[in-house]
Amino acid sequence: MILQALTRYYEDLLTLGRISRPGWGTAKVSYGLELDDSGALIGLLSLETEQKRGKKSAVAAQAMEVPMPAKRTVGLAASFLCDHSGYLLGVDGKGNPGRTVACFAACKELHLQLLEGAASPAAKAVVSFFKSWNPAAAHSHPALADRWDALMKGANLVFWYRDAPVFKDPEVRERWQAHYDGAEESARIRCMVTGKMDLPPEKGHPWIKGVVGAQPSGAALVSFNDRAFWSYGHKDRENAPVGSYAAFAYTTALNYLLSDREHVQRLGNTTVVCWAEGGQSAYQDLGMAVMFGSTAIERNILSALKSLTQGLPTDWEDTRLFPDTRFYVLGLAPNAARLSVRFFWQNSFGDLIQNIQNHYKRLEIVSVMDNGKALAPWTLLQETVNPNARDKNPSDRLAGDLLQAVLNDIPYPASLLNGVTLRIRAEREITRGRAAILKAYYLKSKKLPEEVLRVELNEQSSYMPYVLGRLFSVLEAIQYDFNPNLNTTIKDKYFSAASATPAVVFPTLINLAQKHLRKLEKGRQVYYNKQLGSLIEKIGETYPARMALPEQGAFQIGYYHQTQKRYAKKEENENV
Repeated sequence: MILQALTRYYEDLLTLGRISRPGWGTAKVSYGLELDDSGALIGLLSLETEQKRGKKSAVAAQAMEVPMPAKRTVGLAASFLCDHSGYLLGVDGKGNPGRTVACFAACKELHLQLLEGAASPAAKAVVSFFKSWNPAAAHSHPALADRWDALMKGANLVFWYRDAPVFKDPEVRERWQAHYDGAEESARIRCMVTGKMDLPPEKGHPWIKGVVGAQPSGAALVSFNDRAFWSYGHKDRENAPVGSYAAFAYTTALNYLLSDREHVQRLGNTTVVCWAEGGQSAYQDLGMAVMFGSTAIERNILSALKSLTQGLPTDWEDTRLFPDTRFYVLGLAPNAARLSVRFFWQNSFGDLIQNIQNHYKRLEIVSVMDNGKALAPWTLLQETVNPNARDKNPSDRLAGDLLQAVLNDIPYPASLLNGVTLRIRAEREITRGRAAILKAYYLKSKKLPEEVLRVELNEQSSYMPYVLGRLFSVLEAIQYDFNPNLNTTIKDKYFSAASATPAVVFPTLINLAQKHLRKLEKGRQVYYNKQLGSLIEKIGETYPARMALPEQGAFQIGYYHQTQKRYAKKEENENV
């Protein structure tokens, strides 16, 4: 399903003219080897351009459409008309002269095989170059001297003839395409992606580049390089009969997605990309904004989101978006020389928007201390991380599980709740993010009454754990009012125990509060006694001996709600 979706996306991009056709790929090229009619090297052209890198500009290699670069592992594999100096010139800075000689010989053989006998002057020039070039004399060649150090670092080169790269020549292109496509009819297989007869990929599927944590040279999404992965007597690629067209198409489309940094996000070690059928990037813009950005609640897109969730088309970035357009989200993680699929989601774009809106709706909770921006997935994951740990990255598995829960509108992973609960117990601190996670988790799992899972304080609720959390907040306020300079408060000493075993802790806390109240001025005594009386009346005469994990969650939410009301009251008084 993933390969089929990516292949269709490749064909959409090809129709839009935004991607290379089979046999062609993109490479970053720094220099052109300028040849004359006799094939002699007469100059080294700089093809680097000034490019923006964030807010700054820098001179860097130019991205060019070139004949598909060879897939390399440890063996020799020459690319056609575009490669580094070790292959095209027979010199490099790798310190292995014997291998470099072999690289040049392989490159020479490929170019003579494809271009010898061609009538094109450009092709003749390249043939003459390989027949006459002496790698031993390269260091002293005047055209290379000025940029010798850059060439030795592995910069990509192309052959240049009469103001254009050689691969632009029509006859050269035809010969390359015939070489790329050609094979005996008997060698064809039935492609499991397209259903058509096609040639198998010559050297396995092309590499996928750009996944965080994977090998920089690329990793395989489909690979059978060991007997342990074979089955039913099939060897290597026979286990997944994918034709060369589909292999090229899906890898080209995925590399295109991964190279577009504006539409790539990272959650833990999971790299996330998304796309829509038809290839319109506006779907990606809006989808990424809603999934990962705080823009999910900004006014400039609220109308677009409202229309889509109602099943109506809407205009966004000069593009009409339709809610029934098929949309895909793919999460990839590194796994040695391969890639692991962390998750793959496909559904309509309208369903994506609706599910994410439902998620953000569940997260809504009062907060006096911040501006109320939407809690992006990475923010939620950070709430499970120990701030004092050396590695401050959240669990890789949790990152993928959380996003899957959001996209599918299913219950959140238990590991999210466990992570937040551990941090609350360890730090005795309930941040807005942690309170929001508790509220969203229990709303989706339906393990707590909805009366306590509201955005703001519910003073009418009589649910015992929730009321106890509110009571603890009031007791903390009394202690703070009595002595605001205390280094250790009842929250530091008793919060975890109060939420787990109330009967053991609360009698002690009530007695302590009464002592503090007697030393406060009369008006404050009346104020706090009114609050205490109202809450204790809801509790009754006995406290629970022990509370289960969901009840502890209600306690924590009650504490958070009551504390936020206290902060709001304080802010109001300060603003009077």
